[in-house]
Amino acid sequence: MADFSTKRLPAAPDLAAPDGSDVRVLSGLGDGGMAHFQLAPGEVSTAVLHRTVEEIWFVLGGRGEMWRQQGDREEIVVLEAGVCLTIPLGTRFQFRSFGDEPLSAVAVTMPPWPGDDEAQTVDGTWDSTVP
Repeated sequence: MADFSTKRLPAAPDLAAPDGSDVRVLSGLGDGGMAHFQLAPGEVSTAVLHRTVEEIWFVLGGRGEMWRQQGDREEIVVLEAGVCLTIPLGTRFQFRSFGDEPLSAVAVTMPPWPGDDEAQTVDGTWDSTVP
C-alpha cells in the first residue's frame, strides 16, 4: 500500500514537457501521476503522440484550442476553464493559448510518465512556437 501524500503547486516549473509547455509535477500513485501544464499567451505547442500513456486533462484557466487526431477522426476543441478532455493512447495532439493569460490545466497520466522517450514528435495542425 502506498503512503498518502500532499503537495502544493510549485511556484516555478519543474521542467518543460516534450510539447514545450511548462510542467509542475504534482502527486502520483502506482497507476497514475498528476501534473500542472501551462502554455504562455500566444504560444503553440509542439504536436506529439504518446507511446504508452493516456491522459485526462482539466482546464483551469486561460483560453485556447486543442487539436486531436485518432486515425481518421480529427477535431479541434475550445479550451477554457471547466473543460475536461481525454488523450487516449496513440492520439496525436497539439494545443495553443489565446488571450492575455496563460493556458493552464491539470492532467492525470496513466500509467505514470515513464521518461524522455515517451512523446514522439508528429506533424500538427499549427506551426509550433516553442523550442
